[in-house]
Amino acid sequence: MHSSRQTLIAIAGLMLNALVWGVSWWPFRHLHALGLNPLWATALIYGVSSVAILAWRPQALGQLLRKPPLWLILLASGSTNAAFNWAVTQGDVVRVVLLFYLMPVWATLLARWLLGERLTKLVSVRLTLALVGAMVVLWPPGGGLPLPRQLADWLGVAGGFFFALNNVLLRKYAQTPPEARGLAMFAGGTIVAGALAAAFAASGLGSPLPAPSAQWLVPVAALSLAFLVANLGLQYGAERLPSSLTAVVMTVEVVFASGSAVVLGAEQLSRQALIGGSLILLAILLAAVRPRRPALPVHPPRETPT
Repeated sequence: MHSSRQTLIAIAGLMLNALVWGVSWWPFRHLHALGLNPLWATALIYGVSSVAILAWRPQALGQLLRKPPLWLILLASGSTNAAFNWAVTQGDVVRVVLLFYLMPVWATLLARWLLGERLTKLVSVRLTLALVGAMVVLWPPGGGLPLPRQLADWLGVAGGFFFALNNVLLRKYAQTPPEARGLAMFAGGTIVAGALAAAFAASGLGSPLPAPSAQWLVPVAALSLAFLVANLGLQYGAERLPSSLTAVVMTVEVVFASGSAVVLGAEQLSRQALIGGSLILLAILLAAVRPRRPALPVHPPRETPT
């Protein structure tokens, strides 16, 4: 496949993932209102997807168990989903998503450490624009720094860190079987979120798993399919693009999340959000710019001495 076409398909995969994640806050809040807290919902959704992968590629389980590096992807992916899905049901959607997208900072540092990627001037400009945009939106009306102030904020930051780690690990271990990587990502959502949900329920800090009901079983099945397709798009894109580019392209989730929150009446779009969102969009557009290679100098033919 031509490299430019492959790049476009990889970016499209990341955009699809961002769309699903950006609007997922609404069904998770709906499920929470029905008595299914976001950790149980995450565990069930990713459990269905894990079963689907095993039915399609039964050998994926053995591959996963034999390759310890994939266990890191399992933990990173599971922590990402548990933190993010929990956060968007507890706090302000746009604020959580923007704190989540401090991710480019973590991705750049992790890629430099784990992949040896260079921090170029263009990457620095894109990261600066994305971070400044996030700071504009998050700046408190009464002054002060845009720092995490509640549980949802901290969960957003933690989710972004683990998402960056997940993307870097996908690229680092891109030579491993794709079905094993996919199973690692989905099994992580089930194991990490399920373990947290069970621990909170046992200690009285969270609700137990409710009795099966068509009210929440049908949305869970639909979300399972959506997240399965979205995560496969993420895997395809993260394997083929530099981690710094992946991190910036995925910030389009901010647009999907804030837009859906406004359309569904959950939030109002402020001037701060418009200015900050514009800066983030500019960073995404710059992600498509590739530095031009300098032309090789043309030397005149050397004369043969007589």
